[in-house]
Amino acid sequence: MKAVVFERFGEPREVLAVRDVPMPADPASGEVRVRMILSPLNPSDLMTVRGQYGRLPSLPATPGFEGVGVIEASGAGWISRFRGIAVGARVAVLNSGGGNWAQYVVLPERHVVPVPDDIPNEQVAAFFVNPATALVMTQYVLQVPSGSWFLQTGAGSALGRMIIRLAKYYGFRTINIVRRKALAPELKQLGADEVLSSADDKIPQRVAEITDGAMVPYAVDCIGGPGVVDVIDSLAPLGRLLVYGTLSGEPVPLDTRRLMVGQRIMEGFWLSEWVKQKGIFTMLGLFRQIKSLLSADILTSPVAGVFGLDQLSQALERVEQPARGGKILLKLDTPT
Repeated sequence: MKAVVFERFGEPREVLAVRDVPMPADPASGEVRVRMILSPLNPSDLMTVRGQYGRLPSLPATPGFEGVGVIEASGAGWISRFRGIAVGARVAVLNSGGGNWAQYVVLPERHVVPVPDDIPNEQVAAFFVNPATALVMTQYVLQVPSGSWFLQTGAGSALGRMIIRLAKYYGFRTINIVRRKALAPELKQLGADEVLSSADDKIPQRVAEITDGAMVPYAVDCIGGPGVVDVIDSLAPLGRLLVYGTLSGEPVPLDTRRLMVGQRIMEGFWLSEWVKQKGIFTMLGLFRQIKSLLSADILTSPVAGVFGLDQLSQALERVEQPARGGKILLKLDTPT
């Protein structure tokens, strides 16, 4: 079969290549073999290839944390029987160890999720990382109540847009920070209550004006770096900030007294760590919610391009382009 492989960490366009590799073994009890259809090129995949992610694979390795495929063989464990997962089922493939940029993959049965026919492959391919992060942070961890103010950075991203739609669905209000003020009309049309520019606005002062001095009780940040200080200064007393990304690659120059005043809380969030702490029934409930919200077009992701394995270099070039307009997907189910 064909798979994308890297033998050393580095820039994706320099270290990734499509190789002929052996087919995976038959699935053992409690495992399934999936014929992959599509897999997205996520920031976490690219950070892994660069050696910058929080958990790194042994080399050589194949990237790909999520995707969509069809079960080709099953070890028929109790989870498959309980959930009605059978050979031929179309599933979201949640591969916590990576490996989905390949034509076939074997993984534990608990890591595949059967999906309804009304959700297209392009949306199933990005079923988990962004949708679950947006839903879990707002509804499971922070439990943002209806009517409350919520602030987020990186609001123009696919995940940021999901949070805006979730806010309209659950009834909380959003202050959205972007770099380019030109995004404001687009995000307002999507349902954003307020849009601020990190380049043009004094964030804490504008937040104070918007909230009549109350500031925000809930916030999330995916950027890191100096801008986190503005987010902390925008928190209400006892306000909570979840840090879930480090896209800037810069440290946070934080005087901890900013947290002490008002007893503000800054905590890390990593979806894979959260999942480890949850039982199978919590995860099944989460999967049901995601499927329902996908069908309702709330947790969907725009798609900017689909590339075959023979177009890997073009896919990698496109995914690095700013404002590319959506997810870049790798098509895996055709020979190259």
